[in-house]
Amino acid sequence: MEVRDLPTLNACLNSLSAILLVIGYVLIRRRNFDAHKKVMLAAFTTSTLFLTSYLIYHYQVGSVRFQHPGAIRIVYLTILLTHTILAVAVAPLAITTLYRAWTGQLARHRKLARITLPIWLYVSVTGVVVYLMLYHL
Repeated sequence: MEVRDLPTLNACLNSLSAILLVIGYVLIRRRNFDAHKKVMLAAFTTSTLFLTSYLIYHYQVGSVRFQHPGAIRIVYLTILLTHTILAVAVAPLAITTLYRAWTGQLARHRKLARITLPIWLYVSVTGVVVYLMLYHL
């Protein structure tokens, strides 16, 4: 694998994270606590692998500029801005949510998870959208 392959890997990891988050949500709604725990740990691991790969890529390559002018550029920049702001927020939210579950603070875990899940899911999905717009438009 070369550095130029990392954006595709990152999009795959973001996609997998989104899928795992949805599965984790379905599992907890069905009260399948053991499977929920495993899937959410997998989602966290996948997101951690994404962040590692993302940082390696941008350390090597730097910033990648969106090349298309006009309205699509405004759409891209809007998605990128919301994605970036929420991506900064999701890391401490996910860690804290995971910690609360791990330490048995389940009421506090549930309360924070209701905030963390939609943000984390949005960040994962918009990460794929940003990739598609940046590399495949």
